[in-house]
Amino acid sequence: MSLTLVGILGITILMLLLFVFGMPVGFAMALVGFGGFSYILNLNAGVSMVSQEFWSVFSKYGLTVIPLFVFMGQVAFYSGVNERLYRAAYKWVGHIRGGIAMATIMACAAFAAICGSNTATAATMTTVAFPQMSNFRYKPMLSCGAIACGSTLGVVIPPSVVLIIIGLSTEQSIARLFYGGIGAGLLLCLLMLLTVYVVCRLNPEWGPAGPKSGFSERIRSLSGAIEMLILFLLIMTGLYAGYFTPSEAGGAGAFFAVVISLVQRTLSWENFKKAVMDTLRVSCMVIMLIAGAMILGKFLTITRIPFNMASWVAGLNVPDPIILAIIFGMYALGGAIMDALALLLITIPIFFPVASQMGCDPIWFAVLITVVTTLGAVTPPVGATTYVVAGMAKGSTLNQVFKGVTFFLPAYLICIVLLMVCPWIITFLPGLM
Repeated sequence: MSLTLVGILGITILMLLLFVFGMPVGFAMALVGFGGFSYILNLNAGVSMVSQEFWSVFSKYGLTVIPLFVFMGQVAFYSGVNERLYRAAYKWVGHIRGGIAMATIMACAAFAAICGSNTATAATMTTVAFPQMSNFRYKPMLSCGAIACGSTLGVVIPPSVVLIIIGLSTEQSIARLFYGGIGAGLLLCLLMLLTVYVVCRLNPEWGPAGPKSGFSERIRSLSGAIEMLILFLLIMTGLYAGYFTPSEAGGAGAFFAVVISLVQRTLSWENFKKAVMDTLRVSCMVIMLIAGAMILGKFLTITRIPFNMASWVAGLNVPDPIILAIIFGMYALGGAIMDALALLLITIPIFFPVASQMGCDPIWFAVLITVVTTLGAVTPPVGATTYVVAGMAKGSTLNQVFKGVTFFLPAYLICIVLLMVCPWIITFLPGLM
């Protein structure tokens, strides 16, 4: 059996383990990688490779950035940042037709940037925002669609755990990836707000205007959100100026998040313990995913599938944009059937060399594939955030959530096209570093 055929068989077995047997992604990747490596070489080589990769992953200082940023987000979550962010956004734009949905998207963007988790943002904002929109007679489809899609912005807007993982996997600057994500995240957020505006112009009864707040009320509402803005600016400025490494930025962010919550007395001891336990759970899951992906990557490397695919793509007599469109189409399709982080970890060893062979900017490619895979978080049959919203929004159904999401799909597609046509949207800020 040729090495390439062994690699294809390994990928097929991986899909079976994931979708038929329901094995956790990290363990499935590690098992297939170990089995394939041992088959091609020998059992001793496989055992040695696995032990080396596990030691390499779990002893890597750079990985400390993950639990630190996750802990910062969990502290923000349990100290009630979500409610304060929503209240501030509502005071500023709630009086516009569809304004409460716009406020929800902006609050989702702000909270997701701090939290870094789609599902946590979806659960939190559904609890906070959906009852408010129901009180103002918002159409459930619009309400659920705004929450589900707004929650996906955390994958792109820094500090994004997905961008951290991509940076570690491809040996890119995490700080540059963060700055690249700002432009893409803001563009996607603005397109979502425009979607709400257009939908409510065409169907005014779907998003009635709320009461208008006075200027003094708006200014006072910022007191509940300004500290998180300062925290975000502290991290990004420190990274840009070189005062912090990514790990130090995560430590500083976690420390100041705790200090802010203590000063404001918004974090109880019980919630602090919950934040620590949730951080432990999420961090272990992510690091196990990385370890499994590294083992799978070693197996794919000796099968030469990534190199063969890169050579095959380079030999195709078609324009590069068509090749990129095929790659992004595969990411969009894959994102619809599995978790975005797992998909990226499995496919980066295959497609990143292809993009490099074509001369693509690595920052641009990395950020753009995160935007493409955000589609998977809201499209069937998986669409994790849609299930969270449907489960927590009382009076709504999964069918309504999916219908609401369809209104926002053009925003994703337009964003992807603009980022492909105008790559400077992503590369401008990293280019200043």
